[in-house]
Amino acid sequence: MDNRQILTHYKDGTLQREHALTLLRGALFSAPEPAQLTDVAGPGPRPGAGPARSAEPAAAQGWAVIGIAGRYPGVEDVDSFWHGVLQARDTASQGPGHLIGDIDAFDPQLFGLTEEEATAADPRERLLLEVAWDVLERCGHTGARLQRLKAADGAERSLGVYVAAGRGLPAAGPAAPGGPWRMADRLPELLDLRGPSCTVDTAESSFLTAVHQALNALTTGECAAALVAAADLGPRPAPRPEHGEAVCAVLLKPLAAARADGDLVHAVIRAGVVAQRGRGGRAAAEDRLLRATAHRTGITPDDITLWETPQSVARCVGDAGAATGGAALTRAVLQLHHATLAPNLPGAEAVPWAPSGPDGAPVRRRAAVTVHGSGGVCGQLVLEEDGEGAAADAVAPRAEGEQLVLLSAPTPRHLTGTARQLARWAAALQDAGKSEPTAAEVAAELRTGRAAGPCRLAVIVRDLTQLTSLLEEFGREGPDPEGPGAVRRADLRGREGRPPLLEDVPETRAYVRALWQSGRNEQLARLWLAGVDVGAEAPPPPRVVRLPGTAVRPHGSADAGSDR
Repeated sequence: MDNRQILTHYKDGTLQREHALTLLRGALFSAPEPAQLTDVAGPGPRPGAGPARSAEPAAAQGWAVIGIAGRYPGVEDVDSFWHGVLQARDTASQGPGHLIGDIDAFDPQLFGLTEEEATAADPRERLLLEVAWDVLERCGHTGARLQRLKAADGAERSLGVYVAAGRGLPAAGPAAPGGPWRMADRLPELLDLRGPSCTVDTAESSFLTAVHQALNALTTGECAAALVAAADLGPRPAPRPEHGEAVCAVLLKPLAAARADGDLVHAVIRAGVVAQRGRGGRAAAEDRLLRATAHRTGITPDDITLWETPQSVARCVGDAGAATGGAALTRAVLQLHHATLAPNLPGAEAVPWAPSGPDGAPVRRRAAVTVHGSGGVCGQLVLEEDGEGAAADAVAPRAEGEQLVLLSAPTPRHLTGTARQLARWAAALQDAGKSEPTAAEVAAELRTGRAAGPCRLAVIVRDLTQLTSLLEEFGREGPDPEGPGAVRRADLRGREGRPPLLEDVPETRAYVRALWQSGRNEQLARLWLAGVDVGAEAPPPPRVVRLPGTAVRPHGSADAGSDR
């Protein structure tokens, strides 16, 4: 691609600014690194490149971790995992090994699967589906926001999927009916994703290798966001306490794009490096990883305060194979996000994380995650706090007047459970005296960030207090109330024909946009209940608001969950 083609793609909106700059600099066509060493990193000096270039603006450096989800031994979500990390909890002390409980409580209807398909699927695949859906939905990337993710070539729904395998899992093929190696195919099929997808198996370092590949795809513009996930259940029952389990996923975006989209940035990945140690030892391989990071970013070991390894998470998840790296990454991201250093030993206490330089001035918090695979592939990620987090957390303009709240789910049971979760969440906010988010922000997030299911409700409210009351009443599954402000519902399953799709007729899209601009909530509600995805043409909110997700197990223990 020559400079003229690059500029043409940039002007027509099919190439993002940071990708265009990278191509124009020729960085993508520079000489490769020495054999067996690859690196993806932000701007910085390269070996043999002469004087270092001036640094790019901070907003254009690195990749943002905008979502985290996971299930770990003894806990159902990332918030509970963080509490266990703060206590240095040993999850093997109450049973044979670090095992995840309730692994068979799976609801196939949420993912459009039959009972037979769910029974035939590997438990790891089922858990991965739940965790992947959780992180996407809580980040608001299952609806219109997902549709607007564009690759460098203009393809929509450009979300890459990278799945870390491990423990000698078999290759995909006719003889492999399920398992996490199918996840790289299953999730794009279920969500109609158009980004790259692959399964990675470099033993224990699989997760970091998968992140490395995802960063490559984000850098070249193959996808606009990337989901990296891993699941490892190990032997059950575990013969030894050190055998462990974990299921985890992270959602990544280029940092500039995440800030522009109003995403919550938990941490920034500055470098992702993978090396094969060959006949050398671990120390030599790790030295190469650090040198590669320093060449690309200027970050040296002296700049890194926190070093996360499989040993750091051993008390929480044990030896969780391919998912160990994901647990270590999650632990590092949470410490960066909360500005807190977690203890590694029982009895120790967490401490505030406020590093300073030689002159005593505060410096940026940085962490490294390193995993050595038993097959010889070593991976390392260098992360740091988001130095401009206030931009992502900027308060959105407060819209006045009545708000149209749209909610949907695959079945009436899921819809009722989801309404109940949302009502509990809103009630907790009000009990805590919090004034944000507003009803306008909640309404905007639901219509932009969520997929449109066949079972739907619509309600017009004045504020969050009224919304909480109406959803609580709806969640009791009694007769639908009547009159102004009532919750109306529709079940579109099994209807003959299909509702008019917005992509069928351009005039329909323009009509729906005009209804939003004019505040025609009643007409929009009727179209929504008739089957039209009116949220696809709604104006996007200025920032992502984290809301409770769909009730994955409406009558189980996972009704609530992390709000990340």
